[in-house]
Amino acid sequence: MDVLSNISLKNFNTFGVSCAAKKFIEVRDEKTLTELYSKGYFQQKFFILGGGSNVLFTKDFEGTIIKIANRGIQHFIEGSNIFVTAAGGEVWNDLVWYCINHDFPGLENLALIPGTVGASPVQNIGAYGTELMHIFYSCRAFDTRTGEFRTFTNKECAFTYRDSIFKSKYKGRFIILSVTYKLSLNTPINTSYGAIETELEKRGITTPTIKNIAEVVSYIRVEKLPDPTTIGNAGSFFKNPIIPHDQIETLCAMYPTLVFYPLENNESKVAAGWLIEQAGWKGKEIGQVAIWKNQALVLTNKGQATGSEIFEVSTQIIDTVFQKFGIKLEREVNIL
Repeated sequence: MDVLSNISLKNFNTFGVSCAAKKFIEVRDEKTLTELYSKGYFQQKFFILGGGSNVLFTKDFEGTIIKIANRGIQHFIEGSNIFVTAAGGEVWNDLVWYCINHDFPGLENLALIPGTVGASPVQNIGAYGTELMHIFYSCRAFDTRTGEFRTFTNKECAFTYRDSIFKSKYKGRFIILSVTYKLSLNTPINTSYGAIETELEKRGITTPTIKNIAEVVSYIRVEKLPDPTTIGNAGSFFKNPIIPHDQIETLCAMYPTLVFYPLENNESKVAAGWLIEQAGWKGKEIGQVAIWKNQALVLTNKGQATGSEIFEVSTQIIDTVFQKFGIKLEREVNIL
């Protein structure tokens, strides 16, 4: 087990923020976690890092960064069901294309989401009409408090919109080492998201394959979101807020173009990007921080922004949106 000291994290977070970690350890197998536990690392300050695409470092980390780097994907078919298991350190998009190349439907609408497999159940990732909770079967995790390994079922994860037990009750406690997804050969292709239908029509595709869907979704994401390898960002910085329907009615009377999506339980999900844009933030720049010109949900680092500067701009956005609409935005990224 190699323990590195005072390591720059600039290349380990997609915001490209310059900061350092007091200690840095890369985990490629389960034995390393057992060793870390026996040596007391989990009794000290630590943070589990995947692809670094959902984190904002506002200062140097005075503890141990544990980078999950195990790899591997395997599957087996049982009737019409496909069970695909991927290591936590696998790049999410690599898993998506593994399934597409094997003609396994179910993940194509989640193409090009940044991050790793291990992070996927933590915030119940979703995009373009698909959510992880509907294909998640189980995950194997390491308990940093007891040093034991445990398997969580779908029900035990208590999934809700962009949330799970790993973000609430067990936040920071479990390290997800692998995830198993239950797919079906009979899953219908989902083109319900308007942008997908529009792009398919432009391409003259009337009977799309899962590969077509993944390619279209990837194209849409690239058009809307900046490439983190050239422009520092963490994708969508804010959650789409969920509010009661009566509040929607009040807002619609004031703002007829309000973008929202009805849900169950007399609630609706409001497009946070629309709120931020209407509040005047889209394309705005403050020092080295900019709100992306094509998608107001995305905050970017122009090159030299500090994490605290990005956080401050996000606070200003939250305050402005609340003052205008009475809706309190929540950050989707982890703030350290």
